Amino acid sequence: MRGLKVLPSGRPGRGRLYVNLPDGRAVAWYDRQTNRISVLADDRREEILRVLRPYLSGTVSIGPPPVPTAADLRRLALPPDEDLAPNRPGEGLLGELEHGSAGTRARHRLRQDLTAQQRMGEVLDALPESQGWRALHALAVPGVGSIDHLVLGPPGVFCVLSVPGRRQRAQVGDLLLTVGRAEPRPDPRRARLAARYAARVLTAPVTPVLALVDATRVEVAPSVRDIRVLQPPTAAPYFTTAATTLKPPDVEALYVLARDHRTWRRPAAR
Repeated sequence: MRGLKVLPSGRPGRGRLYVNLPDGRAVAWYDRQTNRISVLADDRREEILRVLRPYLSGTVSIGPPPVPTAADLRRLALPPDEDLAPNRPGEGLLGELEHGSAGTRARHRLRQDLTAQQRMGEVLDALPESQGWRALHALAVPGVGSIDHLVLGPPGVFCVLSVPGRRQRAQVGDLLLTVGRAEPRPDPRRARLAARYAARVLTAPVTPVLALVDATRVEVAPSVRDIRVLQPPTAAPYFTTAATTLKPPDVEALYVLARDHRTWRRPAAR
């Protein structure tokens, strides 16, 4: 058992649990949805069962993995330190609040941003995996800052920027977003920039989305046609009823590419 580590992959509490050697190679994984342990190193079966036992429930099957797809092989080869799937919504903001030296007003804004990302992250993580939905959070992007959420599913890929509405009216224009009486913010431009970068890196169309959390009213200028403006109650219906553009293998291949931290460090193809 010594040296084996159990690492989560995907949504907390819902994705797979991988059993890895110290060098990062997987020797088994536990799929919560099917309640099955797939063993890659049969000589370590007892050790694998011991480290997984605290996470198991009900009747669990165990055996060799099914014939892997190309996406499965790429996922298994991903070093744990490079895997972005375990990132929580607002991961970077949590670090700033815990270790940063921002003043009182700046910390208040960070907490508002964190709350907005967490609220929207809950909605996106609830999209059904069984229907092909995948969500990633807090992706650090050079020259952009970060992508709050990247959503992949049958209707395509969506780059979501979460903004606190602070229980005020929000006005979305082509270039600026105004919430209440606060100074306008360039969030529409940020959303487009992040989506454009993601599209180049993933070599797939990416739709920019502005998510207004806790706004009392949202007004969108008629000229804003390329950005989807959503609120938590309208997000799930929008995603799940949109027209299908990607097949399941395409979604999975893009997800494997997007969850690799190294994908976002390399220059985007132009």
